[in-house]
Amino acid sequence: MTAKQHIKRLAWPSIFLVLSLGLVLFNADLASYHEFGDTVSLSLKALAYFASAWLVSRILAMALDQAAARNRPYPRLLNDIIAAILFLAAFIGTTSLFMGQGAYGALAGSGLILAMLGFAIRNVVADTLSGVALGIEGPFRIGDWVDIDGLARGKVVEIGWRTTRVLTRDSMYLILPNSQIARQRITNYSAPKPQYRAQVTITLDHTMPIEKAREVMLEAVQQAKLIHHDPMPDVRVLAYEEVGITYAVRYWLSRFDWDIDCRDEVYRLVDDALRRAGTIAPHRRIELVNSGTAIHTARGVDQSTAASHPFLDTTVPKS
Repeated sequence: MTAKQHIKRLAWPSIFLVLSLGLVLFNADLASYHEFGDTVSLSLKALAYFASAWLVSRILAMALDQAAARNRPYPRLLNDIIAAILFLAAFIGTTSLFMGQGAYGALAGSGLILAMLGFAIRNVVADTLSGVALGIEGPFRIGDWVDIDGLARGKVVEIGWRTTRVLTRDSMYLILPNSQIARQRITNYSAPKPQYRAQVTITLDHTMPIEKAREVMLEAVQQAKLIHHDPMPDVRVLAYEEVGITYAVRYWLSRFDWDIDCRDEVYRLVDDALRRAGTIAPHRRIELVNSGTAIHTARGVDQSTAASHPFLDTTVPKS
């Protein structure tokens, strides 16, 4: 917001505060001309309480907006929490003015009503308290790309009292209750830095040596245009198994919405390089045994083995 907009936001709270304070300070002088009762005097003080809360909340909101202009924007929930606390303090002060010591008894007497009301709106209360916890802990901010396990993957566009709104990579607008988000594992791809590392796994045949495969794939990945080259991508061996050698091609990127495109580019470049290098992917093999090996194997079967396996054919074909 501009300076002119901030001045407009502070104008009315300032006017109300000045008027209320003036009436409170000159209440005794005004009473000499007009007969003001105690109720009017207390009302003027209550008006000063709420005007002060209104002005202070606007000033703090302006300070948060200025801080957000230098960094990432703060969630709107934080401004709401501050305003709610200030107005709650003004309400408590007003209640104490009008009821005196009887205020505590009135609050205690309404405990049963508050308990019944809380049970009726327990889901709303759970979402609201979860929203407060998310606002205080700050696992994500507006503009962060997050993965909420089992719920959504996308960009946080708004954090409210009850819900959080996420825009997915498919341009779908999801509204999620805060209580559900608080129970899930959250992966933030934008914090502590927007740059993070991803990887693709590739399994190759044993016929290509590891150093040769590493050189071919690394040279291919360095031609990618969507990924970062500082830090440089690298290739690591994950497993050396009977089916083949599994490699991890690791690279860095700074935009989560480019994740699919980056993975597609890396796969395409590596596949093209491996095909030009003449390597093959691992596949199932069937080894054919010649007749000489079969005859030798059959002659090596003793009579005890044949007796214990009546279905074993030990007949040696004539050459």
